[in-house]
Amino acid sequence: MTDHDRLVDLLASRSARRGSFTLASGRQSTLYIDARLTTMSPDGLSLIGPAGLAALRASGWAVQAVGGMTLGADPISYAISYASAASIPPLRAFTVRKEAKQHGAGRLIEGPFQAGDRVAIVEDVITTGGSALRAIETVRNAGGIVAGVLALVDREEGGREALEAAGFPVLVLTRASDIMTRVPSASLSE
Repeated sequence: MTDHDRLVDLLASRSARRGSFTLASGRQSTLYIDARLTTMSPDGLSLIGPAGLAALRASGWAVQAVGGMTLGADPISYAISYASAASIPPLRAFTVRKEAKQHGAGRLIEGPFQAGDRVAIVEDVITTGGSALRAIETVRNAGGIVAGVLALVDREEGGREALEAAGFPVLVLTRASDIMTRVPSASLSE
């Protein structure tokens, strides 16, 4: 079994549920994917970091940092950064807040992000692309250069196409259709 197959199996067994759900986008769906149940686990992190790093290196984007909207992007970004520690150049991770802190420096971006950085925006699950577009806007307003978006899961509901139409290439590690075929029947919602 490949690492990709192991990752899809983890997402299917831990993160995916069938039933009737309202997504963050407001859309209705028969598939819910709570990627955090995989991205915050040691075995999930150990697969996601190297897979994300390999996808970014193969893309030729030559990014210096990775990050996205908290909370979904955080463990993925950190896993990729950690996986890059022994490579040249290592990648820094950052977090984009939903709103600026009301104390301290009042930042919208936390971590070692710097104006002028070429970055990949990270998403856990792309549905409409709205969350990635908000992160892109925040990073660009802070002087970052967005090379593209890296998603753990593409729900295949138009989000990838919306991001590409806005001029941002998208790398996807897994697709909802791959995960759906492996979701255990015990995950059916009552």
